[in-house]
Amino acid sequence: MSKSFSFPFYFYAKIGKNLPGGKFFEQKNIRLRYEQPSDYKFVEELTREAFWNRYMPGCDEHYLLHILRERDCFIPGLDMVAEHRRKIVGNIVYSKAKLLCDNGETREVLTFGPISVLPSCQRKGIGTLLIEHTKVLAGKMGYKAILIYGDPDYYSRFGFIKAERYKIGTPDNMYVDALQALELFPGALYGCAGRFQVDPVFSIDAAAAEEFDKQFEHKERRDDLPSQEHFRLLSSKQRPRFTE
Repeated sequence: MSKSFSFPFYFYAKIGKNLPGGKFFEQKNIRLRYEQPSDYKFVEELTREAFWNRYMPGCDEHYLLHILRERDCFIPGLDMVAEHRRKIVGNIVYSKAKLLCDNGETREVLTFGPISVLPSCQRKGIGTLLIEHTKVLAGKMGYKAILIYGDPDYYSRFGFIKAERYKIGTPDNMYVDALQALELFPGALYGCAGRFQVDPVFSIDAAAAEEFDKQFEHKERRDDLPSQEHFRLLSSKQRPRFTE
């Protein structure tokens, strides 16, 4: 698949501590294209860099990406990389998921992740570009809605709201603040109160992930970072869908 999307993209991001006087940094010409097999190893390394120690000591997102590409739920048409000066600086992947509705109906929805941006390129709008472009593309492909687990403070800017507002919870019938939903078409989630279920590939085998990580350069694992505590707090905000 050689089709790509290339266009000038201008954005400004505050550098703050890196530049005196509150100056701004300008970056141009981010190019989006489909990921190719020749990119796989580099994108896995990028993903590892982006997630290392972010939510837990080390990470397993690079292993998830490695095995996700081979699953039937994976959507190659929504597997995009972002390039700057011919170097890959970001990636987003999507997979099919399900809503198991209380009325017995099953509806197909999308989820995305991992979404990764090279640490040196974060906070410069690349993740925003990847999400905004692919959610439009997903709608054009006929998909109706996207559900994700993530930080509401970040994903609300893309139109995501708590899935609880649609009466959608986790597979074990819990409402969690991190579970968010976005309709790609108005009313797409109407009448589908129920449980969100991703493909079993997301249940990571810790031993397999550890073995896979051995092929990468050694990195120190830490368990004392603010991002990890924030993730724990966010994950703890849950309540039953049904109360007696």
